[in-house]
Amino acid sequence: MEYATYAAETEAEATHWWFVGRRTLFRRLLARYAGDRDARVLDVGTSTGTNLRLLTDMDYRNVTGLDPSPEAIRFCAEKGLPPVREGSITAMPFEDGSFNLVLATDVVEHVDADQQAVDEVARVLRPGGTALFTVPAFQSLWGLQDEVSHHKRRYRRTDFCALVDKAGFAVVDQFYFNYLLFGPIWLARRLIPLVAPNAKSETELNVPLVNGVLHGIMQLDVATAPLVRPPAGVSYLVLARKPGAA
Repeated sequence: MEYATYAAETEAEATHWWFVGRRTLFRRLLARYAGDRDARVLDVGTSTGTNLRLLTDMDYRNVTGLDPSPEAIRFCAEKGLPPVREGSITAMPFEDGSFNLVLATDVVEHVDADQQAVDEVARVLRPGGTALFTVPAFQSLWGLQDEVSHHKRRYRRTDFCALVDKAGFAVVDQFYFNYLLFGPIWLARRLIPLVAPNAKSETELNVPLVNGVLHGIMQLDVATAPLVRPPAGVSYLVLARKPGAA
């Protein structure tokens, strides 16, 4: 991916309803379950650094990123974000038990060996450490954005929980989110190939008025999803702990 592409993605992430809502959700969960600001934190799959910025804004003081792309690493460095190492989630260049908190948000769906990826997160966590995972949900929602993002699959709750359980995690919290827009997004992904066959990304189709409306819906969604535990959603989240003494 070229530097200009990362710059464009950063601009979109700053205001796009989905990115803003997701950051709101992460902020609340981290404040509740992982509030130690001196903890060693790893963000896997940093890309343009959206999680690194969030962690910095929340005053986490010992943050490291990991990404397979040298361009992404250079981009984050030039933005003054925490340091990023080069590597893959399936073979991370860190010793066992290196971190107290690992974020692997919308990363596991990008690799063929998804069990190996979740196992690696467990390996680099200290006993008692916390992992935050998110993945895209429901194969029926497969669409343009999955293609341009090079996803391998989407998950149901039972599928992803099986990976987490096999890695030895204890699930602390789990739920689908972006559930209020499940139906509209399913329909939009059926229609986009018909009405906008040349679209290169769903982000292109987002205009300020629509973004404002969807922003409000998404804020309501992430506030209520942990409470109502919807049976379906566009994304699935798992907060898990590695057994053992903290």
